[in-house]
Amino acid sequence: MDDLSYEDLAARSFATLAVEVREDRVVVTLDRPEARNAISGLMIRELHAVCAWLEEHPRMLLLTGAGGSFAGGADIAELLERGRDQALQGVNSRLFERVRRLPMPTLAAVDGWALGGGAELSYACDLRIAGPKAAFGNPEPGLGILAAAGAAWRLPALVGESVAKQVLLAGRTLDARAALACGLVMDVVPAEKLLDEAHAVLDRMAKSSATALRLTKLVVDAPGAHPVADDLAQAVLFEGQDKKDRMTRFLDRKRDREASGGNNGNEGPGTAGHQSSGTPEAGSERTEGRA
Repeated sequence: MDDLSYEDLAARSFATLAVEVREDRVVVTLDRPEARNAISGLMIRELHAVCAWLEEHPRMLLLTGAGGSFAGGADIAELLERGRDQALQGVNSRLFERVRRLPMPTLAAVDGWALGGGAELSYACDLRIAGPKAAFGNPEPGLGILAAAGAAWRLPALVGESVAKQVLLAGRTLDARAALACGLVMDVVPAEKLLDEAHAVLDRMAKSSATALRLTKLVVDAPGAHPVADDLAQAVLFEGQDKKDRMTRFLDRKRDREASGGNNGNEGPGTAGHQSSGTPEAGSERTEGRA
Protein backbone atom coordinates (compact mmCIF):
# COMPACT_ATOMS: atom_id res chain seq x y z
CA MET A 1 0.00 0.00 0.00
CA ASP A 2 2.93 2.32 0.71
CA ASP A 3 3.72 2.66 -3.00
CA LEU A 4 0.21 3.21 -4.28
CA SER A 5 -0.32 6.15 -6.57
CA TYR A 6 -2.95 8.84 -6.11
CA GLU A 7 -5.30 6.96 -8.44
CA ASP A 8 -4.71 3.60 -6.75
CA LEU A 9 -5.74 4.85 -3.31
CA ALA A 10 -8.79 6.60 -4.71
CA ALA A 11 -9.85 3.48 -6.59
CA ARG A 12 -9.14 0.91 -3.90
CA SER A 13 -12.15 -0.84 -2.38
CA PHE A 14 -12.22 -0.86 1.42
CA ALA A 15 -14.53 -3.09 3.44
CA THR A 16 -14.88 -0.82 6.50
CA LEU A 17 -13.98 2.61 5.15
CA ALA A 18 -15.10 5.02 2.47
CA VAL A 19 -12.06 6.92 1.20
CA GLU A 20 -12.05 10.04 -0.96
CA VAL A 21 -8.74 11.42 -2.19
CA ARG A 22 -8.50 15.11 -3.05
CA GLU A 23 -5.52 17.14 -4.13
CA ASP A 24 -4.85 18.54 -0.64
CA ARG A 25 -6.72 16.15 1.67
CA VAL A 26 -8.04 12.65 2.18
CA VAL A 27 -11.53 12.14 3.57
CA VAL A 28 -11.98 8.86 5.45
CA THR A 29 -15.43 7.78 6.62
CA LEU A 30 -15.64 4.92 9.13
CA ASP A 31 -18.26 2.81 7.41
CA ARG A 32 -19.75 0.07 9.60
CA PRO A 33 -23.05 1.79 10.39
CA GLU A 34 -24.72 -1.50 11.35
CA ALA A 35 -22.22 -1.67 14.26
CA ARG A 36 -22.07 2.09 14.98
CA ASN A 37 -18.72 2.02 13.18
CA ALA A 38 -17.14 -0.11 15.90
CA ILE A 39 -13.40 -0.37 15.34
CA SER A 40 -12.69 -3.92 14.22
CA GLY A 41 -9.37 -5.56 13.45
CA LEU A 42 -10.08 -5.19 9.74
CA MET A 43 -10.82 -1.48 10.14
CA ILE A 44 -7.54 -1.07 11.99
CA ARG A 45 -5.64 -2.76 9.16
CA GLU A 46 -7.37 -0.59 6.58
CA LEU A 47 -6.65 2.58 8.55
CA HIS A 48 -2.98 1.53 8.75
CA ALA A 49 -3.00 1.27 4.96
CA VAL A 50 -4.39 4.80 4.63
CA CYS A 51 -1.81 6.09 7.13
CA ALA A 52 0.99 4.44 5.16
CA TRP A 53 -0.16 6.27 2.03
CA LEU A 54 -0.46 9.60 3.87
CA GLU A 55 3.05 9.21 5.24
CA GLU A 56 4.34 8.85 1.67
CA HIS A 57 1.97 11.45 0.15
CA PRO A 58 1.39 14.05 2.91
CA ARG A 59 -2.10 15.51 2.85
CA MET A 60 -4.52 16.69 5.50
CA LEU A 61 -6.90 14.06 6.85
CA LEU A 62 -10.62 14.49 7.57
CA LEU A 63 -11.96 11.59 9.60
CA THR A 64 -15.69 11.05 10.15
CA GLY A 65 -18.28 8.32 10.59
CA ALA A 66 -21.26 7.03 8.63
CA GLY A 67 -24.83 6.56 9.81
CA GLY A 68 -25.01 9.18 12.54
CA SER A 69 -22.13 7.89 14.70
CA PHE A 70 -18.41 8.51 14.71
CA ALA A 71 -17.35 5.22 16.29
CA GLY A 72 -19.14 3.42 19.09
CA GLY A 73 -15.98 1.90 20.47
CA ALA A 74 -13.93 -1.17 19.69
CA ASP A 75 -15.58 -4.38 18.54
CA ILE A 76 -16.47 -5.99 21.89
CA ALA A 77 -16.73 -9.50 20.42
CA GLU A 78 -13.14 -9.16 19.21
CA LEU A 79 -11.98 -7.62 22.50
CA LEU A 80 -13.42 -10.57 24.41
CA GLU A 81 -11.09 -12.89 22.51
CA ARG A 82 -7.96 -10.79 22.96
CA GLY A 83 -5.50 -11.77 25.63
CA ARG A 84 -2.23 -10.59 27.14
CA ASP A 85 -0.25 -10.98 23.93
CA GLN A 86 -2.70 -8.84 21.94
CA ALA A 87 -2.70 -6.21 24.69
CA LEU A 88 1.09 -6.04 24.54
CA GLN A 89 0.92 -5.62 20.77
CA GLY A 90 -1.04 -2.39 21.29
CA VAL A 91 -3.47 -3.18 18.48
CA ASN A 92 -5.41 0.09 18.81
CA SER A 93 -2.77 2.26 20.43
CA ARG A 94 -0.21 1.71 17.65
CA LEU A 95 -2.73 2.83 15.04
CA PHE A 96 -3.87 5.88 17.02
CA GLU A 97 -0.27 6.95 17.61
CA ARG A 98 0.33 6.59 13.87
CA VAL A 99 -2.66 8.85 13.21
CA ARG A 100 -1.27 11.32 15.75
CA ARG A 101 2.08 11.41 13.96
CA LEU A 102 0.79 11.89 10.43
CA PRO A 103 2.78 14.69 8.80
CA MET A 104 -0.13 17.01 8.01
CA PRO A 105 -3.01 18.23 10.22
CA THR A 106 -5.85 15.84 11.02
CA LEU A 107 -9.45 16.75 11.84
CA ALA A 108 -12.18 14.52 13.28
CA ALA A 109 -15.77 15.51 12.44
CA VAL A 110 -17.83 13.89 15.18
CA ASP A 111 -21.57 13.53 15.47
CA GLY A 112 -23.23 10.84 17.54
CA TRP A 113 -21.25 8.38 19.63
CA ALA A 114 -17.48 8.56 20.00
CA LEU A 115 -16.97 5.99 22.72
CA GLY A 116 -14.07 3.87 23.93
CA GLY A 117 -11.68 3.34 21.03
CA GLY A 118 -13.78 5.70 18.93
CA ALA A 119 -13.21 8.50 21.43
CA GLU A 120 -9.50 7.66 21.58
CA LEU A 121 -9.25 7.82 17.79
CA SER A 122 -10.77 11.31 17.87
CA TYR A 123 -8.37 12.34 20.67
CA ALA A 124 -5.47 11.31 18.41
CA CYS A 125 -6.51 13.86 15.78
CA ASP A 126 -5.12 17.38 15.92
CA LEU A 127 -8.56 19.01 15.86
CA ARG A 128 -12.16 18.03 16.45
CA ILE A 129 -15.43 19.61 15.34
CA ALA A 130 -18.77 18.33 16.63
CA GLY A 131 -22.36 18.00 15.63
CA PRO A 132 -25.11 18.62 18.22
CA LYS A 133 -25.48 14.92 19.09
CA ALA A 134 -21.78 14.26 19.61
CA ALA A 135 -20.96 12.32 22.78
CA PHE A 136 -17.43 11.46 23.95
CA GLY A 137 -16.91 8.81 26.60
CA ASN A 138 -14.61 6.06 27.84
CA PRO A 139 -16.69 3.38 29.57
CA GLU A 140 -13.92 0.75 29.48
CA PRO A 141 -13.75 0.16 33.28
CA GLY A 142 -17.36 -1.04 33.12
CA LEU A 143 -16.10 -3.83 30.85
CA GLY A 144 -13.24 -4.72 33.15
CA ILE A 145 -10.51 -2.98 31.15
CA LEU A 146 -9.04 0.51 30.88
CA ALA A 147 -8.87 3.04 28.08
CA ALA A 148 -5.42 1.90 27.02
CA ALA A 149 -5.12 3.41 23.55
CA GLY A 150 -4.11 6.91 24.61
CA ALA A 151 -7.06 8.30 26.58
CA ALA A 152 -5.28 8.06 29.94
CA TRP A 153 -2.63 10.56 28.81
CA ARG A 154 -4.07 12.31 25.76
CA LEU A 155 -7.35 13.32 27.39
CA PRO A 156 -5.76 15.07 30.41
CA ALA A 157 -3.57 17.00 27.98
CA LEU A 158 -6.63 18.04 25.97
CA VAL A 159 -9.14 18.90 28.71
CA GLY A 160 -7.24 18.92 32.01
CA GLU A 161 -6.87 16.29 34.70
CA SER A 162 -10.16 16.97 36.48
CA VAL A 163 -12.41 16.58 33.43
CA ALA A 164 -10.35 13.64 32.19
CA LYS A 165 -10.87 11.81 35.49
CA GLN A 166 -14.58 12.54 35.33
CA VAL A 167 -14.64 10.75 31.97
CA LEU A 168 -12.15 7.96 32.68
CA LEU A 169 -13.06 7.17 36.30
CA ALA A 170 -16.60 8.43 36.91
CA GLY A 171 -17.93 7.40 33.53
CA ARG A 172 -19.01 10.89 32.50
CA THR A 173 -19.96 11.31 28.85
CA LEU A 174 -19.16 14.71 27.38
CA ASP A 175 -21.97 15.94 25.17
CA ALA A 176 -21.30 18.49 22.44
CA ARG A 177 -21.87 21.47 24.74
CA ALA A 178 -19.56 20.12 27.44
CA ALA A 179 -16.92 19.14 24.86
CA LEU A 180 -16.93 22.70 23.53
CA ALA A 181 -16.78 24.21 27.01
CA CYS A 182 -13.69 22.20 27.97
CA GLY A 183 -11.93 22.78 24.65
CA LEU A 184 -12.11 19.22 23.36
CA VAL A 185 -13.83 20.45 20.19
CA MET A 186 -13.29 23.72 18.34
CA ASP A 187 -16.94 24.25 17.39
CA VAL A 188 -20.41 22.71 17.44
CA VAL A 189 -22.42 23.05 14.24
CA PRO A 190 -25.71 21.64 12.92
CA ALA A 191 -25.41 18.04 11.77
CA GLU A 192 -26.29 18.88 8.19
CA LYS A 193 -23.43 21.41 8.08
CA LEU A 194 -20.83 19.33 9.91
CA LEU A 195 -18.83 18.16 6.91
CA ASP A 196 -19.11 21.54 5.18
CA GLU A 197 -17.71 23.25 8.27
CA ALA A 198 -14.98 20.63 8.62
CA HIS A 199 -13.93 21.22 5.02
CA ALA A 200 -14.01 24.99 5.66
CA VAL A 201 -11.48 24.49 8.48
CA LEU A 202 -9.25 22.49 6.15
CA ASP A 203 -9.73 25.09 3.41
CA ARG A 204 -8.39 27.77 5.77
CA MET A 205 -5.37 25.65 6.61
CA ALA A 206 -4.82 24.86 2.93
CA LYS A 207 -4.20 28.58 2.31
CA SER A 208 -1.15 28.37 4.55
CA SER A 209 2.22 27.00 3.57
CA ALA A 210 2.08 23.19 3.64
CA THR A 211 5.69 23.07 4.84
CA ALA A 212 4.97 25.59 7.59
CA LEU A 213 1.97 23.56 8.75
CA ARG A 214 4.02 20.38 8.76
CA LEU A 215 6.89 21.88 10.73
CA THR A 216 4.55 23.66 13.14
CA LYS A 217 2.86 20.35 13.92
CA LEU A 218 6.25 18.71 14.52
CA VAL A 219 7.31 21.45 16.93
CA VAL A 220 3.99 21.56 18.80
CA ASP A 221 4.03 17.78 19.25
CA ALA A 222 7.66 17.68 20.41
CA PRO A 223 7.87 16.84 24.13
CA GLY A 224 8.95 19.51 26.60
CA ALA A 225 10.44 22.91 25.81
CA HIS A 226 11.89 23.09 22.34
CA PRO A 227 13.56 26.42 21.49
CA VAL A 228 16.16 24.64 19.35
CA ALA A 229 13.43 22.85 17.41
CA ASP A 230 11.72 26.23 16.92
CA ASP A 231 14.93 27.69 15.53
CA LEU A 232 15.67 24.77 13.24
CA ALA A 233 12.14 24.66 11.83
CA GLN A 234 12.14 28.42 11.31
CA ALA A 235 15.54 28.22 9.61
CA VAL A 236 14.12 25.76 7.07
CA LEU A 237 11.11 27.99 6.41
CA PHE A 238 13.17 31.19 6.17
CA GLU A 239 15.14 29.69 3.29
CA GLY A 240 12.03 28.55 1.39
CA GLN A 241 10.66 30.26 -1.70
CA ASP A 242 7.11 29.95 -0.34
CA LYS A 243 7.95 32.28 2.57
CA LYS A 244 9.54 34.81 0.21
CA ASP A 245 6.53 34.74 -2.14
CA ARG A 246 3.97 35.09 0.65
CA MET A 247 5.75 37.95 2.41
CA THR A 248 6.37 39.74 -0.87
CA ARG A 249 2.64 39.53 -1.70
CA PHE A 250 1.82 40.86 1.77
CA LEU A 251 4.16 43.84 1.42
CA ASP A 252 2.93 44.54 -2.13
CA ARG A 253 -0.68 44.67 -0.90
CA LYS A 254 0.37 46.94 1.96
CA ARG A 255 2.12 49.34 -0.43
CA ASP A 256 -0.93 49.37 -2.70
CA ARG A 257 -3.20 50.23 0.23
CA GLU A 258 -0.87 52.99 1.39
CA ALA A 259 -0.68 54.41 -2.13
CA SER A 260 -4.46 54.54 -2.30
CA GLY A 261 -4.80 55.92 1.25
CA GLY A 262 -6.58 52.74 2.29
CA ASN A 263 -5.12 52.44 5.78
CA ASN A 264 -5.63 56.06 6.83
CA GLY A 265 -2.10 56.19 8.20
CA ASN A 266 -2.76 53.46 10.76
CA GLU A 267 0.11 50.99 10.67
CA GLY A 268 -1.22 48.75 13.44
CA PRO A 269 1.24 46.96 15.73
CA GLY A 270 4.24 47.35 13.40
CA THR A 271 6.31 50.44 12.78
CA ALA A 272 6.25 52.37 9.51
CA GLY A 273 7.83 50.28 6.80
CA HIS A 274 8.06 47.27 9.13
CA GLN A 275 4.48 46.00 9.36
CA SER A 276 3.98 43.23 11.89
CA SER A 277 2.95 39.86 10.43
CA GLY A 278 0.40 39.58 13.24
CA THR A 279 -1.99 42.18 11.81
CA PRO A 280 -5.33 41.16 10.32
CA GLU A 281 -4.26 42.43 6.91
CA ALA A 282 -1.81 39.54 6.48
CA GLY A 283 -4.37 37.43 4.87
CA SER A 284 -6.48 35.77 2.30
CA GLU A 285 -7.47 39.17 1.89
CA ARG A 286 -7.21 39.26 5.74
CA THR A 287 -5.29 36.28 7.06
CA GLU A 288 -3.15 34.70 4.34
CA GLY A 289 0.54 34.82 5.16
CA ARG A 290 0.21 35.46 8.88
CA ALA A 291 3.26 34.12 10.73
